[in-house]
Amino acid sequence: MKKTLHPKQVAILEVLKRGVEGMSLREIGREIGVRSPATVSHHIRQLEKKGYLRRHPSHPSQYTLLKDPVKDIVYVNLYGLASCGAGGFLADENILDRIPLSTRLFGVTDRSFLVRARGDSMEPAISDGDLVLVDQQPCLETNAMALVVCEEEPRIKKVIFAGDQVVLASLNPTYPPEVYKKGTSLTIVGRVRSIIKFSV
Repeated sequence: MKKTLHPKQVAILEVLKRGVEGMSLREIGREIGVRSPATVSHHIRQLEKKGYLRRHPSHPSQYTLLKDPVKDIVYVNLYGLASCGAGGFLADENILDRIPLSTRLFGVTDRSFLVRARGDSMEPAISDGDLVLVDQQPCLETNAMALVVCEEEPRIKKVIFAGDQVVLASLNPTYPPEVYKKGTSLTIVGRVRSIIKFSV
């Protein structure tokens, strides 16, 4: 099983099997002979992706080892609330949780992340509270549904390109379209891949 792992990933698993709680990345690095905490963090993310361990969402320095690697499940970052009403969005400090998703069912890639929708402007496709799976992708064709950041506010909209203008359209007809010039304070973060409906 471990033949598929980098030697440093095997070493990290051995350290964590000893039941050491709350070790910092630097402390784990010292145990496995790695100086850079960023390198340790990279290997831990790879172990998560390969299904060997799970990080506690509220305590990132605590880990749960999984008995058998879960091949079909990856943990996807959940970022804040994306507005469906009238920068540094993907920064690590903006991660609220890590959600397990099936790669086969949702087509998750290493560019995928989640946001929770708010508002009703994208009804009936997206409702308030739904989880929206997005693939980071700054270039889209017209009429794609996307996550954009406009005037520092994240929004989920249908993006329409018209000459030097970008139109943000809602699916709910009670919301008028918003028109922006290209190159203004509008950033396309990524394409909406899937919607996970939220039920109360």
